[in-house]
Amino acid sequence: MKIEKLKFLLIFLMMSSMSFTACKDDDDDMQPMAEQPVDPDTAPKVSVDRFSDEAATLMMRSANPNLPAANSPINYDMPPFITKGLGPNGQMVEYYNFDVQPTDPAPIFVLFRQGESMPVDGQLNIIDVVPGDGGYNDFWHVHKVTVPADYTANVVTSRQEIIDKGYTIEATTTLVNCPVVSEGSIASKRMGGGTSGLIRGWYKDQVVLYFSFEEKNLMTTGSNMVPISPIYVTFNKNPDMNDPTSGPPSGFVTEMWSAQTHNVVATIPSDAGYSPLWSVSVYDNMDFDNVMDLSSAQNANVLAMGVANVNCPIVSVQ
Repeated sequence: MKIEKLKFLLIFLMMSSMSFTACKDDDDDMQPMAEQPVDPDTAPKVSVDRFSDEAATLMMRSANPNLPAANSPINYDMPPFITKGLGPNGQMVEYYNFDVQPTDPAPIFVLFRQGESMPVDGQLNIIDVVPGDGGYNDFWHVHKVTVPADYTANVVTSRQEIIDKGYTIEATTTLVNCPVVSEGSIASKRMGGGTSGLIRGWYKDQVVLYFSFEEKNLMTTGSNMVPISPIYVTFNKNPDMNDPTSGPPSGFVTEMWSAQTHNVVATIPSDAGYSPLWSVSVYDNMDFDNVMDLSSAQNANVLAMGVANVNCPIVSVQ
């Protein structure tokens, strides 16, 4: 009997050991897996069309079939995307044309680890709208997102994930001018430093590409809007509601045998009130020869004031 009891005890102990081991393995399997980052090099890229009827105001492909197709590279170093104008004192200035933009900026989310003052190294900034989406703007209101101290770059790739994880979001007063464009686009000119290459970001788990213009540090207004500055322009055909070829479709008046316009900006980047979001006023093209600076533009026959706000970052002043 003692032998039989001993055998039973040994079998019980072996089965208990196996059961304990099995339970331990199950517990290990139930431990949460560390979230894996997304590789921007292999992630899909979002399709961008700045010239659709939904995205554009002045530069719609439906009105000008020569504009680049959706998702095709755009060379902003070529007309009609770059303009030679005049500064407030008659300086020669050059600026890019990124079409009409609202004064209400869109949010861009920049991630910071808890306790750190610099953004997470390698993490792409996150946006939630692209050209053609409601609420899109080339001007972005920077929002600081605080993530855990052990956060790995590019685990989070969308605004919705930021919200779902309950990360703290703090709106700053900083604005950045970063037009979203298609892959391969070029805008090589800059004033005041900053890269001229494309910068990558995240848009709903896809990679998005944008330029950055840093000719002036921008801040939101007291009502969290994009500040504006005046510009005076004139067209080959004065605007006429009965002539669809007048106004912007007719092009800016230029000096003979030159690309030089007499479009006059009220501020340049060294001025305190500078903003690349220009409030457009149109003066009579009969005054073209007389307009050479801000004072003469203001004294011209102004046909319409504040007709649109356009994003035109200045890239040179001579």
